[in-house]
Amino acid sequence: MVDNISPTQTWAALQSNPQAQLVDVRTDAQWNFVGLPDLAKAGKQPVLIAWQIYPSMGVNPDFTAQLTQAGFTPEHHIYFLCRSGVRSLAAAQAAQAAGFPNVYNIADGFEGPPDASGHRGQAAGWKASALPWRQK
Repeated sequence: MVDNISPTQTWAALQSNPQAQLVDVRTDAQWNFVGLPDLAKAGKQPVLIAWQIYPSMGVNPDFTAQLTQAGFTPEHHIYFLCRSGVRSLAAAQAAQAAGFPNVYNIADGFEGPPDASGHRGQAAGWKASALPWRQK
């Protein structure tokens, strides 16, 4: 089972645990046009590994291999982030099944659910939690 962790809990873990790392599983378009968590104050950078490949949105067949290529080991605590927390949960479950036991889903993702006007980023998620982020 993969635990859902709030963005603020994730930020605290990234700052305090040298083995903690954030993996952003969104698409290239989202990284480029929506923004990225800025982990500089934690002395880290987000690792960008797409869970689904744009534009087909098929699951990335090399996802778990790319985690290993990025240097992740079972000792790492890996926090997975997507737009709303759905893709990142699937990615965390796949990572766990591939032998990474310390995986977490960042609840509400980077932008959270849409508000009454259909806009994201205002009610929940990384951005709404006022955590550091930047445009790529």
